[in-house]
Amino acid sequence: MRSERKRMREEGVREDVPLFETKEGRFRGVYRVFASTIFAAICLIWFYRVMNMERVGRGRRWAWMSVMVSEFAFGFYWIITQSVRWRILYQTPSKHNLSHRYKEENLPAVDIFVCTADPKLEPPCMVMNTVLSAMAYNYPANKLNVYLSDDGGSQLTFYALLKASIFSKHWLPFCRRFNVEPRSPEVFFAHHAQSCSTTTEYHKACLHIKKLYEEMKSDIESAVGRGEVPENVRNEHRGFSEWNPKTTKQDHPSIVQIIMDGRDINGVDEDGYELPTLVYVAREKRPNHPHHFKAGAVNALIRVSSEISNAPFILNLDCDMYSNNADTIQEILCFFLDETKGQDIAYVQFPQSYNNITKNDHYGNSYFVSSKFELAGICGYGAALFCGTGCLHRRESLSGSYPRDCRVKWEIKPRRNHNRTIDEVNEASKALATCTYEEGTQWGKEMGLVYGIAVEDIATGLVISCRGWKSIYYNPERKAFVGIAPTTLDVNCLQHMRWSEGLFQVFFSKYCPFIYGHGKIHLGVQMGYCNYLLWAPMSLPTLCYAIVLPISLFHGIPLFPKLSSMWVLPFEYAFLATYGYSLCEYLSCGSTTRGWWNLQRIKFIHRITSYLFGFIDTMSKQIGLSQTKFVITDKVVTDDVRKRYEEEIIDFGGSSIMLTILATVAMLNLFGVVGGMKRVLMELEFGWSQLMVQITLSLLVVMINLPVYEALFIRSDKGRISSSIMLKSIIVASLACYLASFIS
Repeated sequence: MRSERKRMREEGVREDVPLFETKEGRFRGVYRVFASTIFAAICLIWFYRVMNMERVGRGRRWAWMSVMVSEFAFGFYWIITQSVRWRILYQTPSKHNLSHRYKEENLPAVDIFVCTADPKLEPPCMVMNTVLSAMAYNYPANKLNVYLSDDGGSQLTFYALLKASIFSKHWLPFCRRFNVEPRSPEVFFAHHAQSCSTTTEYHKACLHIKKLYEEMKSDIESAVGRGEVPENVRNEHRGFSEWNPKTTKQDHPSIVQIIMDGRDINGVDEDGYELPTLVYVAREKRPNHPHHFKAGAVNALIRVSSEISNAPFILNLDCDMYSNNADTIQEILCFFLDETKGQDIAYVQFPQSYNNITKNDHYGNSYFVSSKFELAGICGYGAALFCGTGCLHRRESLSGSYPRDCRVKWEIKPRRNHNRTIDEVNEASKALATCTYEEGTQWGKEMGLVYGIAVEDIATGLVISCRGWKSIYYNPERKAFVGIAPTTLDVNCLQHMRWSEGLFQVFFSKYCPFIYGHGKIHLGVQMGYCNYLLWAPMSLPTLCYAIVLPISLFHGIPLFPKLSSMWVLPFEYAFLATYGYSLCEYLSCGSTTRGWWNLQRIKFIHRITSYLFGFIDTMSKQIGLSQTKFVITDKVVTDDVRKRYEEEIIDFGGSSIMLTILATVAMLNLFGVVGGMKRVLMELEFGWSQLMVQITLSLLVVMINLPVYEALFIRSDKGRISSSIMLKSIIVASLACYLASFIS
């Protein structure tokens, strides 16, 4: 670092020119005034509920109390979420200044971790596209080291990586010559199919490389389809000797294989240029030893990589999140290498983006508002949520260090030296990936990713922030990493159930931001974390509202002020102002009104299904009835599922209890609207004045659930809701309305 500064002074390069700029979001002052008016309305609603509780008859007080508690929860959660909109910061790196400040040979090395766990649920071809895109960065190849963590310990994945390493010798020169984007072969050829049909030099090269890719893809898919590696390949590469007939996903030794090393004669491409180091890692797994899911896999990678390359920076990628910008590493390093503000930065987090989002995003997968406002709002207090993928870490921050211990020290020397052979390095690295290595150490506590929580990334980011490190959220115009969004409601809900459960575990653990972070991080950061950590418990007031309102409406129990009363104004204003601003915020992200409406639907569905079960699972773990599980979401998509997804038809396929709850709530609100309208027509003066607010709210729930009714009664495709669920939902909703009459 000192020699680099000396060179810059000699060449007249200014060190005081920043490598990144920070800008505050616009109109924050106006928003604070607007939010204050909503807060006043919420306080008036609370006051109304408390002051009028005694006037409610004893038989109806249960409904009043339920709605009052729900509204207290909604109001409290709204207050929590305001922290992420109070001070929004956007970061802009300057690659131009970086290129003037540092020559290629002086740039730091980067280790890239790609994690996969199951070749059936996560197709090896998809994984290899992510690996190839990571190898193809516009960055010095001798400074790039790509590690594939195969937590399934599958020789099919190892075979796929071997094939990808051979193909990379042609793919990387092609990317370099023509500067193509994106550098995931599958995505590139899908988007540029027509450009490979003419006769120019580029198109001839494109046809040639496409043929090589199709051959590689065919070989991998054939092996996966057969469930075994071709015998001739097995005999050619000694790496396959690591597997034997007794090897299983949950019972195998540690396997480390350096497949490609730029310093070796086989580590150069067809143009003779050095290739990035490519390493296969499968940590040891034994039935009687806890393996800590993805956190354990990443911690093993941290140790193994320290033996082989020991780069000062580590980039984490999920196996389905390919690189979408070849200059991303230079952009990220602008934050770390800035002499004024970069020394205390632990990691830079990118948003999760997807390449298969439909026009109106009927599953709410795009997270536009979170990406543009909420995550940038937490960054306004000097922190960012670590989301597990698309994040580049300073190695020291993952090793339990504090920023004061790491000043000016980003140039870490690799432990590997030229005196050791690749086989010797492989063997030395295996010892770091055994089941027993972590016993009696601080791994999973003070070092590496945190153990014992399903969303280990969020907890780890919090721990790093509490040590005094700063972190940055960066949302570039061109998405840095792009993945595949869920294409069925079942997978979407399963993913959110896992997230909400893990996030609520953090809140209930010693890592609760208000306890662990007290006095260490800004209150705005603590509240920002809770914006997500409280997803699961917010299922209860939502479910209560969705059940109590229609039942009360069905029996003519008024729960809101008369339309002629002034007290109806706070309810109307809080509702219209909140959702009106939400719509404007969503439209400002470039989406559609229908997309916003779809988002409200999917939020409602998540709250009464995914988040509810996330809450139940968390509470059962707290009392010792169950243990933490990690569920891998299926990345395989069939043709009929893909067709429904592209047509924006919700796929309700399956018969889970989540669908039963969703259908029951939908039927209950339909009964409530019909019963309420009947009372309005029969008792015009009383019904119109007393029940109209409830009718409006239940009618909105009915409108949100129109696709549910369609799937229950109209659709006949495989994505419909089964007749057994339809029957259950009608019976349960009818019983709920009938039994409520006895309580009233």
